[in-house]
Amino acid sequence: MKAVILAAGEGKRMRPLTYLRPKVMLPIAGKPIIEHLIEEVKASGITEFVIVVGYHDETIRNYFADGGDWGIEIQYATQKKQLGTADALLRVENLIDDEFLMLNGDTVVDARDIKRVAEAGAGRGLTLGLTEVANPEDYGVIETEGERVVKIHEKMPNPPTNIINAGVYLLNEGVFAALRETGSSKRGEFELTDSLQLLIDAGEPVLWCRLDHWLDVSYPWDLLRANERMMEVINPLIRGETEENVVLRGRVAVGAGTVVKSGSCIEGPVIIGSNCKIGPNCYIRPNTAIGNNCHIGNAVEIKNSIIMDHTKIPHLSYVGDSVIASHCNLGAGTKIANLRFDEAPVKVQGRDTGRRKFGAILSDGVKTGINACIDAGTVIGNDTLIGPGALAYGYIEANSRIF
Repeated sequence: MKAVILAAGEGKRMRPLTYLRPKVMLPIAGKPIIEHLIEEVKASGITEFVIVVGYHDETIRNYFADGGDWGIEIQYATQKKQLGTADALLRVENLIDDEFLMLNGDTVVDARDIKRVAEAGAGRGLTLGLTEVANPEDYGVIETEGERVVKIHEKMPNPPTNIINAGVYLLNEGVFAALRETGSSKRGEFELTDSLQLLIDAGEPVLWCRLDHWLDVSYPWDLLRANERMMEVINPLIRGETEENVVLRGRVAVGAGTVVKSGSCIEGPVIIGSNCKIGPNCYIRPNTAIGNNCHIGNAVEIKNSIIMDHTKIPHLSYVGDSVIASHCNLGAGTKIANLRFDEAPVKVQGRDTGRRKFGAILSDGVKTGINACIDAGTVIGNDTLIGPGALAYGYIEANSRIF
């Protein structure tokens, strides 16, 4: 059996973090989202993959190549224009000749659920992985009768159930005829769920299976929740160098070529990538994931954050509950607030993050001057400069200058 992973879209709700990469390549717990998914699919017993790529496809192709480094085989199909999931799946028709799994590339799910979906419908019919959520109005909602799916709804204000489509499917080559018959949806896209509804209306058995370990990653702040969950199972392994007077507590992973300098304190779970310089005298707190080639310097404190590759936070700064993309450079004394005075959940552009503590989203190439301050819930676009002593807040477009 093959696994088809849809990874062609940008992930617009993740902007500005997706200006230079597709959503599936955003990191959680030290790896791109899609890498976690591939590893879970492999753990379920599948080693043949077809990945549908499109937006910034080179980032996926260059990272995974033919899959050899992961002990798998990868073929690629290209969706040149992002016209929806039905159109994306049609790109793989000539690569499929039997039952296959299809997964959304931004799905956070584990091997037990993947295997359960594969086994539930094997030889019986198409099967959807479903889960229950507290906010079904944000998702495609499913109605069931017994073991069958009877209705797939688009997002709606008052959904009839709280059972949603979780983006894990067992399909077969019979689905391609329905894909070709599928018309454009209200969003102007060709949706796989519409194709499945055509099959249901025609009397084809479409079954369902409950997923127990599923997590949605829709908005930038969801990356922190996913990161917190994935950090629970990290392998504590020190490949780099730790100098004298370094304190490591809990599960800490340090990549090859990284030096943790004297006086640093790291409280796991923490992941630090390769070829980083950490310290001296810095404090890295739980659920922090630092990428490769980063510098975290003297008297810097980082808490519950994702720091991507090639970013430098060298002196006297505080970063809490934030996502900082690649090639950022924070000037000495930069502080990111992560709590409202009234302790209500932090909002981003009026949207409730559901997090009492949430700092900021800094996209690629952001630079701050000394003693810059960034308010809770701030989003900063690519290559923006925040001047010395400046206060940044709200939504700041790419290439802005705040002085």
